[in-house]
Amino acid sequence: MSIEVWLAYVAAFTLLSVIPGPSVFMVIGQSLSRGIRTALFCIVGDLLGGIVMMTIACIGLGTLLAASSGVYLLVKWAGVAYMAWLGITQILTARGMGEADLTTPATSAIRAASRRAGFLTGILNPKAILFHVAILAQFINPAFPLTPQFLILMATSTTIVLIVLGAYAILAAQARKTFQSLRARKRMGYAGGSFL
Repeated sequence: MSIEVWLAYVAAFTLLSVIPGPSVFMVIGQSLSRGIRTALFCIVGDLLGGIVMMTIACIGLGTLLAASSGVYLLVKWAGVAYMAWLGITQILTARGMGEADLTTPATSAIRAASRRAGFLTGILNPKAILFHVAILAQFINPAFPLTPQFLILMATSTTIVLIVLGAYAILAAQARKTFQSLRARKRMGYAGGSFL
């Protein structure tokens, strides 16, 4: 893979990653309602989900998923249902929030749930696997060994997603710091849940 091809991939993937989607909304929701540290666990989960999705696409299951509209619809609606469930859960949590919750740090159970939510968001996003199937083929040269090219593209994608989601989490965390009252936190919980 030439440097020009790699730079073209970086530009294309960055542009598509900046456009808000389920992962961005999940991270913003986590950062607004639970803070930057919890959002970082969500990002780690999403990155792991992205690695699994790219691997599936590389193996060829992405082509099967793209060819079968029934399987695609099943994955799509499972993702929609999961995101809706997360949003409703976040809204209900905000509704039950009290003054003590403003100073309670995130527990390991909350961080694990955030990481799991990020992973499932990455896995259940059918656009991600279709994107990888369509995009990876354009940037991989079949005349050269496939595995090194795939690993370079995976590392590049993971780094870009980390930077983009991290930037969204930081922006949402700054907004969270601005509004420290219980009423504002509840509204942020409602907003984060509504994003989902």
